[in-house]
Amino acid sequence: MWNSIKSAAASAVVLAFVMPGLIAHARADSTSDGVVTVKSDYPVAETVSRIKRDVAKKGIMFFGVIDQAKLGNAAGNQVLPSRLVMFGNPALGTTFVTANQKAGLDWPVRVLVYQEADGGVYAAYTDFGWIAKRHGITSRDKEFAMATEVIRSVTSAVHK
Repeated sequence: MWNSIKSAAASAVVLAFVMPGLIAHARADSTSDGVVTVKSDYPVAETVSRIKRDVAKKGIMFFGVIDQAKLGNAAGNQVLPSRLVMFGNPALGTTFVTANQKAGLDWPVRVLVYQEADGGVYAAYTDFGWIAKRHGITSRDKEFAMATEVIRSVTSAVHK
């Protein structure tokens, strides 16, 4: 019995030192949502137009825009301006899918252009480093770096 008590006490001491670190790590991961947000200098429609122009100029395939506010408002919800812009380079984007089929959840690239209640307009997208981590892709660092460079360039079009 004495050995059981000593073992339990030793376990409690180990947990007292180890658990806070594990909990802090879990909290850090859960608060990191992988979303990059860029403030736009333009209204929603102009921000979307500028992104579309930049995508076309770069020769990137454009897939479309979903007007979430229009759909939501038609369904009886009060939705502030919000449009999902979708584009991508199949030669680059599908390399992520070949590394992990579930990466198709994050391709093509999507940029959410939205207006907040205070009138501020933003372009938000998923960080490619976060996508790599999410899908456990460690073999495409060069491709993820290239995709990051491209999305930063595309979203820079929302600045004067």
